[in-house]
Amino acid sequence: MPVIETRDLSKNYRRIQALKDVSLRVEKGEIYGLLGQNGAGKTTLVKILLGITRNWQGEARLLDVTAGRAEARRRVGYLPEDHRFPDYHSAASLLEFYGGLLGVPRVERRRRSPEILETVGLRERMHYKIRTYSKGMKQRLGIAQALFHDPEVIFLDEPTDGVDPIGRREIRHIMERLKEAGKTIFLNSHLLGEVEKICDRVAILQKGVMIQEGDIATLTEHKGTFLIGLAAGQMFPVEELAKHGYQATRRDDLWEIAIADGQEIDPVVDLLRGKGLGIRHLVEKRQSLEDLFLATVAPAEPGVDRPGKRLRDDRIQREARSRGIGEKP
Repeated sequence: MPVIETRDLSKNYRRIQALKDVSLRVEKGEIYGLLGQNGAGKTTLVKILLGITRNWQGEARLLDVTAGRAEARRRVGYLPEDHRFPDYHSAASLLEFYGGLLGVPRVERRRRSPEILETVGLRERMHYKIRTYSKGMKQRLGIAQALFHDPEVIFLDEPTDGVDPIGRREIRHIMERLKEAGKTIFLNSHLLGEVEKICDRVAILQKGVMIQEGDIATLTEHKGTFLIGLAAGQMFPVEELAKHGYQATRRDDLWEIAIADGQEIDPVVDLLRGKGLGIRHLVEKRQSLEDLFLATVAPAEPGVDRPGKRLRDDRIQREARSRGIGEKP
């Protein structure tokens, strides 16, 4: 049974369609990444699942109940993007405050605070004021707040935003440990390299429509292209391969072989070995998640035209007005 599920989920803000027929499933123990440009509908989707946004169409379920129900929200942790905690609090007093709001008994709050802060690497600074914390420390404190009541599902919105590489690695390790503990993580991030490292599956939204969804390995496959490297000093038989219908392109110290439909890489390997050449590298090429994202989404943010298009449309409208075309009677 999925932990999160939507079917044909749609949401309109007057004339703006934020989501259109979005269907996804997130299984227990997964780290699921939600990707898209600004305005793609990611925040709207998260807010629907959390019950913050209402009046949507379709189906949205969280922990086997309709999204927005109180019994589901009690079992969910949430770290919003660009959160702001009162900086007069310390980590310990902040968790004490939020724990009270979450209904965690006082004895349990005082027991759990050091444990959670140990998990996110803040125990030694638990009594320092938040105003003294770095960006990375504040992000880890936000994760601690989201984890404090031991939720089953954790929504993290840009958890590594503005964090240095070491901090990003530490937060990634926290998510890995949460997964090992059986937690489900729904991650919203613009850092595609981080998403590729940590997520099991991802979905890409564009203008409210899901345009890609699947596991990382499948989405980053680059079928039909291989990279081959020969022993030092050996020449690659480009022309001879071309006679057999294979195209070879130099990529630094390697050669990229494009395999057309119906072709196999085996004849290329046989030809190279038949000429006494030593194959030192042979791998099917993969694309990064960033490559996939840039090749999939439109070149401008949803609802924003490219500058050239805007200028061209403005010129056309001015010319039309000068001819009296399109004027109101």
